[in-house]
Amino acid sequence: MTQPVTAVDPVKLTADLIRCASVTPTEGGALVLLQNLLAEAGFDCVRVDRGQVANLYARWGAKGANKAFGFNGHTDVVPVGDVTAWTQDPFGAAIVDGWMYGRGATDMKSGVAAFAAAAVDFVRQTPPDGAVILAITGDEEGDAVDGTVALLDWMASNGERMTHCLVGEPTCPNEMGEMMKIGRRGSMTCYISAVGVQGHSAYPHRAKNPMSALVKLLTRLEEKPLDDGTAHFDASTLAITTIDCGNPATNVIPAKGTATVNIRFNDAHSGASLTAWLQEHASAVQAETGVQIALRVTISGESFLTPPGDFSALVARAVQAETGRVPDYSTSGGTSDARFVKNHCPVVEFGLVGKTMHQVDERVEVAQIHALKAIYARVLQEYFA
Repeated sequence: MTQPVTAVDPVKLTADLIRCASVTPTEGGALVLLQNLLAEAGFDCVRVDRGQVANLYARWGAKGANKAFGFNGHTDVVPVGDVTAWTQDPFGAAIVDGWMYGRGATDMKSGVAAFAAAAVDFVRQTPPDGAVILAITGDEEGDAVDGTVALLDWMASNGERMTHCLVGEPTCPNEMGEMMKIGRRGSMTCYISAVGVQGHSAYPHRAKNPMSALVKLLTRLEEKPLDDGTAHFDASTLAITTIDCGNPATNVIPAKGTATVNIRFNDAHSGASLTAWLQEHASAVQAETGVQIALRVTISGESFLTPPGDFSALVARAVQAETGRVPDYSTSGGTSDARFVKNHCPVVEFGLVGKTMHQVDERVEVAQIHALKAIYARVLQEYFA
């Protein structure tokens, strides 16, 4: 008589992952741990390492299946910071009063563990007609150049595909089940350099002050809101994040100044349209002041939206069934690797409460890990029903 297979405990798996010190880009044993678990359950596993980054692709079921449910997440974590400020070992996974402590407890080793546990149980107990895929990266917290992008590049080259994807980032601000993400704002940074003519501060007419030109440009950029929001997005934002000239002398007008602005933009804009807008203002200030202004723009992701539909509704039903809450469809917050996945297939995000992510004493309520596994299990069951 065959012995029943024991369900995978997502809390133990979360703890085991936290004990892997996988600070970006160090793998730390986290992907090895996952690969061993998934391979034992019949997943075909491939390490898709690129550059200094470790990535894992795991598929249960046939390649090219008509239904291939994907999960994307990361096992890398941000640095601990001041270890003496922690009340628990950052890589110890101690449980105190129902909370598990550790770097990555919320962002997002618990999410990876919850889905891996749900997926293993699902394919063992009710093998689906289709494929279940995990695309797990070791570089989401860093530059994200050789992480999920590398996985998607490899998938495209090898005929691997997901028909829908769920990203397990922590999406709930305060209460489990209150929010899921159906899109994200885009993000771009503009590095501004202004070169004038150095001079004595008593004779400003003999100089060309780059700082005055920078202040004029930055004032114009902030003068009016970029927009008032769109149907599914909050208003775009522009933040001045640095102004520098490195001048130690108070009686010298510097020759050069720099500034940086970061823009989080909705679907009323694109990186290209905002770059053109920035250049238009820079050219105008340059013409008015005679100060040479140069821009360098980096776009870390365009805005995207997965329009509300059957897939988001399926995830919302699973959340409501387990938590009693109907999740808001949101596009708020920063960027995530969903910005890359959206070019491959429809993608939404749902995870637990992320209130303590990146903080000292990052922690997750143990009950939420069990709830998240139950939600992911429901999603899989209904997707393949």
